[in-house]
Amino acid sequence: MTLPTPTLHTARLRLRPFTDADVAPLYALHSSAHVMRYWDSPPWTDRARAERFIAVCRTMAEEGTGARVAIDRASDGAFVGWCGLSGWNPDYRSASLGYVLGDAMWGHGYATEAAHALLRWAFETLDLNRVQAEADTRNAASARVLEKMGFVREGTLREDCVVNGDVSDSWVYGLLRREWRPSATHPVGKTVPHT
Repeated sequence: MTLPTPTLHTARLRLRPFTDADVAPLYALHSSAHVMRYWDSPPWTDRARAERFIAVCRTMAEEGTGARVAIDRASDGAFVGWCGLSGWNPDYRSASLGYVLGDAMWGHGYATEAAHALLRWAFETLDLNRVQAEADTRNAASARVLEKMGFVREGTLREDCVVNGDVSDSWVYGLLRREWRPSATHPVGKTVPHT
C-alpha cells in the first residue's frame, strides 16, 4: 500500500516531498555538529548520506510506512529542515514523529507549525490513534515543541543512545487522538497529495 507524501501549506511554511535538489541543504543540515548534538546518530560526513535519506523517503511512501517532508519558508523558499512520520502501523493506528531544523530557523515556532500541520494531515488521513516522539533529555527546546502540541511525557529511556561515546537518555512522549486539538494558531491550508 502506497502512502503519497503530502504537500501542505501553513501561514508561513510549505511542507513538500523531497526532490534531488534538496541533497545539498539536507547534507548541510545533517552535517552540522551543532544541529545534530542531540540526535541519535553522529553528523554526516558523506554527501551520499543525503542522497540515501531522500531515497528512503521515497521508499517509505512507496511501501506505505510513513511520510517525510521537506520544510520551506513560504516568504522566500528557504529550506528550513524536515519533519516526518515513520513506522506507520495501520493495525495499531500508530506512528512516530521526528523533525530536524537548521539552527538559523530555531526560535521562530517553525518546528511546532510544521509538525502541527503534518499531525493534522496524519490524524485526518491515516486515522491514527497514537503518535509517539522521543527527545534527548538535554534538548529542552524539542521537549517544549512536543508539549505545545499536546504530547504527554510518558517516561525516560535510560542510556538509550551512545553517539561518539556520549551516553544519553531520551524522554518518550505520546499524543493520543482523543487528546489532539487542531489549533487555530497554526492554520493548515490545502493538502495536495503528491503523485
